[in-house]
Amino acid sequence: MDPEAIANGSTATLGQAAQRSLAVFPAGSNGEFNLPKELTTVLSRGKDCYVWDVNGKRYLDFSMGWGTNLVGHAREEVVAAVTEQAANGSNFAYVNEKSLQLAEEIKRLSPAVEYLRFCSSGTEAIMYCERLARAFTGRSKVLKFEGAYHGANEIGVTSLFPKGLLDYPTPDPSSAGIEHSVKDHVLVAPYNDLGMTTKIVEQHKDDLAVVIVEPLHRCTPPMDGFLQGLRELTKKHGVLLIFDEVVTGFRLAYGGAQEYYGVIPDLVGYGKALGGGYPIGVFGGRADIMSIVNEDLLGKDKRYVWTASSLGCNTISASAALAALQIYHRTDTYKHLHHIGRYVRNKMKGCLEKNDIPGHVIGDGPLAQVLFTEKLVYNYREQKLQENAARRRAMMVGLFKRGVFLNPMGTKLYLSLKHTEEVCDQFVEIFNQTLQEIKQNEKSTTTN
Repeated sequence: MDPEAIANGSTATLGQAAQRSLAVFPAGSNGEFNLPKELTTVLSRGKDCYVWDVNGKRYLDFSMGWGTNLVGHAREEVVAAVTEQAANGSNFAYVNEKSLQLAEEIKRLSPAVEYLRFCSSGTEAIMYCERLARAFTGRSKVLKFEGAYHGANEIGVTSLFPKGLLDYPTPDPSSAGIEHSVKDHVLVAPYNDLGMTTKIVEQHKDDLAVVIVEPLHRCTPPMDGFLQGLRELTKKHGVLLIFDEVVTGFRLAYGGAQEYYGVIPDLVGYGKALGGGYPIGVFGGRADIMSIVNEDLLGKDKRYVWTASSLGCNTISASAALAALQIYHRTDTYKHLHHIGRYVRNKMKGCLEKNDIPGHVIGDGPLAQVLFTEKLVYNYREQKLQENAARRRAMMVGLFKRGVFLNPMGTKLYLSLKHTEEVCDQFVEIFNQTLQEIKQNEKSTTTN
C-alpha cells in the first residue's frame, strides 16, 4: 500500500471491491468502524465464528454482527427454519402463526412483559419505549446514563461520545442535527453513581417521565445495589424505568438482565440476539402502559401512542427467532457463554500483565472490553479521564490487520455459542502480538 496514495485519497492500490465500496458508502462502510482506508473490507460469507472477505481472507469474528449472531453465523437450525418458512410467505404486516408463537414465548420468559409489539430493530424498540413512557406519564424528560447507546435516534446517541465533560445533567448531543431536540428534554447521569442519579431525579421529578438504562452498561457491570436502587428510586417518584435489553437480552440468561440481576423494569426493549442474525425488535411492558397503543383510543385519549411496523412481525425473522430461542433454552447454553467469556477475559488480562501494560478487561457473559486505564473504572467519565485512547485505537486496528474482525471505534468484543477455547486461544495469541507491537512502537517514539 502506497502511504502517499492513501493520504491523498487515492484508491488505485485498493482491491476492486474496496474501491466500489468507497465509491458508494461514506468511508466505505454502513456506519461506525472508521477503518483506515487501506483496510476497507467487503465481506462475502460467514460460518460459525468466522467471516470471509471477497478475496477469500478468513477472519476470526469478534463482532458477530454487533452481537446479532449469538448463535453463530449460518446456524443450521436457523437456516432450516428460515428456508422452510420462505416458501410460505415472508411478510404479511400482520399477526401470523410464527409471530404469535414468538410473542407468547417472550411474554412467558420476560417478567416485565404483559403486552408487547414487534418492530424491525432495537433502535425502534427503545424509541417506542421512550415514547410510551412520555405519553403515559404526561412528562417530557428522559434520564439516561453518560456513554450509553440506546439506538440510532436522538435520545439514543445523546452523550454517547461527549465532546466535553459537561456538568451533570447537561446533555451533549454527540451528533449534529439533534441538539434542539434533546437539550431541554434529556438529562444525563453517571452510571453506577446512585447518589448523583438520585439528586437529579429528585430535582426533576415533576418533569421526568423515565429513566433508561443498559443494565450492563456497554461492558461495565452494575455495582451491587445500583439497579435495585434505580428501581426503588423511580417507583418512589412515579418515574418509569426502561431496561434496554437489546444487548443483554438472551445473552446473560434466557430471561435476560431481568433474570440475571433480579430487577424488573416497567418497559423493556429487545433486538440483536433475539433474531438469530435476522432483523427484529420487540418492545413490551406493563399492561396499563402498553394498552395506550390500542387504536380505538385514537381521537379519544390524549395518551394514545401510534405504533406500526411494515416488517415488524414478518414470518422470516419470527421463524429465525423461534429457532434461536430453542437453542438458547438448552441446558448448556449459558454455562458455555459465561465460561467462554471468563476464559477470554482472563487470558487477555494475562497478556496485559505479561507485556507490563496497565489495563483491565471487563465484561460479563460472552462480552469483553479492554480498558487501558491504571485503575478499574465504573462509568464512562472515569474511563474518559483515565484511558490511553491512542493505545486503544492502535490495539483495535492492529487486531483487524491481523485477521480479527471487529469494530475499531470501540473495544467491545462479542463472543458467540460457536466460540471455543481453541478459537479464543488463537485470538489471544494475536492480541499478545498486537500488544507487543504497540509497546515497541511506543518505545521507538519515546526514543526518537
